[in-house]
Amino acid sequence: MNEFSILCRVIGSLFNRQPQDPLLVPLFTMLREGKLKAQWPLEQDELLTRLQQNSDPQALAADYNALFVGSECSVPPYASQWPNGPQEADVRAFLASRGMPLSDAPADHFGVLLLAASWLEDQSAEDESAAQLALFDDYLLPWCGAFLGKVEAHATTAFYRTLAALSREAIQAMYDELNEDDSEEA
Repeated sequence: MNEFSILCRVIGSLFNRQPQDPLLVPLFTMLREGKLKAQWPLEQDELLTRLQQNSDPQALAADYNALFVGSECSVPPYASQWPNGPQEADVRAFLASRGMPLSDAPADHFGVLLLAASWLEDQSAEDESAAQLALFDDYLLPWCGAFLGKVEAHATTAFYRTLAALSREAIQAMYDELNEDDSEEA
């Protein structure tokens, strides 16, 4: 798994799953023990330290639910609920066309889109860079800035405010890398 895939997988998982989800236990353990920092490919030590200091899953559950869960949530995590976001059916059709296995859960969730970017990276098809650029250009970037800004504004825990800032920087770094790769191949 390369650096791009790790970034997408970690950030996607933290947005896509409840903090107390058993599947996140290893990730929160790595965070708390400071081991994620050693494997993190970007210079984001300060943000990672802030995540580490605020990474008690039980303490984060209420904030996660208030931010992202239910019709009364303060920050809808679905692209189709944002003015510039794509429709869920369009996201689902794009990912299905790439051969990504999809569940019945909405495919336009912020976390799912990052997990999809990781999946595309790990599949390494010949046109993988073009597919990832399309994912970023068409399905993630048009609305993720507004989404992450609102997460920062509404989060009651330092963890989710920090995760939003870390995500914004990481997404920009990955997008810049995709554009560099694309111009080198052109």
